Amino acid sequence: MTLVGAAFAAAALAAGALTIAADDRGKRPLVYVFKPLALLLLIALAALARSAAPPGSLEPGAPALRVSPAYKTFVLTGLGLSLAGDIFMMLRRKRFELGLAAFLGAHICYIAAFRTDMLPRFAAQPAFPLVIIAALILRVLLPHLGRMKYPVLLYVLIITAMAAMAAGRFIQWGGEKPLFAFAGAALFMASDTVLAFDRFARPVRRAQMAILATYFVAQTLIALSV
Repeated sequence: MTLVGAAFAAAALAAGALTIAADDRGKRPLVYVFKPLALLLLIALAALARSAAPPGSLEPGAPALRVSPAYKTFVLTGLGLSLAGDIFMMLRRKRFELGLAAFLGAHICYIAAFRTDMLPRFAAQPAFPLVIIAALILRVLLPHLGRMKYPVLLYVLIITAMAAMAAGRFIQWGGEKPLFAFAGAALFMASDTVLAFDRFARPVRRAQMAILATYFVAQTLIALSV
């Protein structure tokens, strides 16, 4: 991680922390400022990161994997869609369906990013525990979803696929950036799980704080993986 990258990441996390504090105190105008600012800083972080051609001759476990330009493009697009999703979700009259669609697009972009630098062989084993977790989540949520049943089902499948792809990429390459991507994907899945339980199943104590904290850290780690 470069000094510039660390500075942008720290600034984004600080904006995220200010968002959480403002949201907890009901200061909506400050949320409208700091929440988009956090994502804008992460977009700048990813945009300024140096990329390189795919490693090609590197073998799994080789140090210092540098991502391809395609990886960078997909992550930037995912961060942009996340910014749109944040705007939809933080409005006084939430546009939940539009926010869900924006984040669904972001996860698809992240899947595409995590796939770009992977070798042709892909082990399915990392997906098994994540599929079990997703099945347990859906078992609790499905009776409460109503008309949102199929959109939420699709969303859970996509975010599980994202986490599985990130896990597979880390297993193939190892190293700092794949680890950031995997940790970010796992935290994103955790954040959305708390959101889904709180919205559809039963209230979760301090849910919004947990959702936002894991979300901002997840997006920061994914931006740092570029």
